[in-house]
Amino acid sequence: MSAVNDTKYNSAVFLLTGIPGQEDVHLWISIPFCLMYVISIVGNSVILFIIKIDSRLHEPMYIFLSMLAVTDLGISISTMPTILGIYLFNSREISFEACFAQLFFIHSLQFIESSVLLLMAFDRFIAICNPLRYASILTLPRIANIGLVFVLRGVAVIFPLPFLLKRFQYCQDNVLSHSYCLHQEVMKMACSDITVNSIYGLFITLLTVGLDSLFIFLSYVMILKTVLSIASQAECLRALNTCVSHLCAVLLFYTPEIGLSVLHRFGKGSSPLLQIILLGYIYMLIPPLMNPIVYSVKSKHLRARIIRAFCGGLDHRNPLGAAN
Repeated sequence: MSAVNDTKYNSAVFLLTGIPGQEDVHLWISIPFCLMYVISIVGNSVILFIIKIDSRLHEPMYIFLSMLAVTDLGISISTMPTILGIYLFNSREISFEACFAQLFFIHSLQFIESSVLLLMAFDRFIAICNPLRYASILTLPRIANIGLVFVLRGVAVIFPLPFLLKRFQYCQDNVLSHSYCLHQEVMKMACSDITVNSIYGLFITLLTVGLDSLFIFLSYVMILKTVLSIASQAECLRALNTCVSHLCAVLLFYTPEIGLSVLHRFGKGSSPLLQIILLGYIYMLIPPLMNPIVYSVKSKHLRARIIRAFCGGLDHRNPLGAAN
């Protein structure tokens, strides 16, 4: 259902889009999406469960990992109703209010995840460049305060967006190119001048994701400088190996996000399939899917406790067995 001319936001809907031209096989396409959501939710929940019940994992690196798992769960839950609704029930309509709420949660959680990745980079920086002060710098109260500040930052910068969008009248076709709502797309459906929204959206992206990615890059420059000064090649490789999981998470998060943002603003002639499949779904589905897998594989301590919990059985006196 399309909004007619001068229809206000509270009396119309947006139409979400699946994979164009594949409507006949949407039910089959839903199978891999369902599997990805199940793996994402179960994987991140398992990591949270293991970290919560094992006090030996209550240290900065794993606390940051639990923050990452929470944001990944939030992103999965935010996008799951509309994506699965399209492929399972052919339900394309979404009210303006629901769309604004979804984009608020998606963008705020994305900004929070960017902050968590920055904290994890800072954790690796301190552990490698200043290991003697690691415990005194990254105390639990300090971690909690920094985490709260970044959560408030992510929510505060996105909070005005739904209100900025509500002031518009929508008289376009209101057909979005994704299976979920994004601010960059919704504002283009308005009949009004969107200059303020466009400038504000670019500003907060640079303020959050832009600054976070810059500080992550600088952290790894310092880490690489410190590691290269280590005389032993074995120690050098061991130090770098502790960063592999985080580097994978950074690449999985920033690469599709930057690509999608560039396409929305400058790629008017780009293929819709490139936006929808290669970047749109990768942007939302792959990081929550891959992060728990990467960290479970690369962290021997976490992997050992997961194996003991689900393969070796739980011991009431020592639930996850002795530490390595």
